[in-house]
Amino acid sequence: MDRALREWARQRNISLNKAIVDAIKRGIGMDEEQEHNDLDDLIGTWQQDEEFDKALGEQDTIEQDLWR
Repeated sequence: MDRALREWARQRNISLNKAIVDAIKRGIGMDEEQEHNDLDDLIGTWQQDEEFDKALGEQDTIEQDLWR
């Protein structure tokens, strides 16, 4: 399988990684139209979370003793 994938990638001038991903997609019957490369389905899903905002704020704190 390794040799076949490497040869297939070489013939198409694509990376081995892309060849493997393409082979998996073909194997599960996924065509190019089903592929999503964006985050459109996440638009409008953000929810306010005070605990999350607090955690992010703590990450922005500079510990002055560490920067001397």
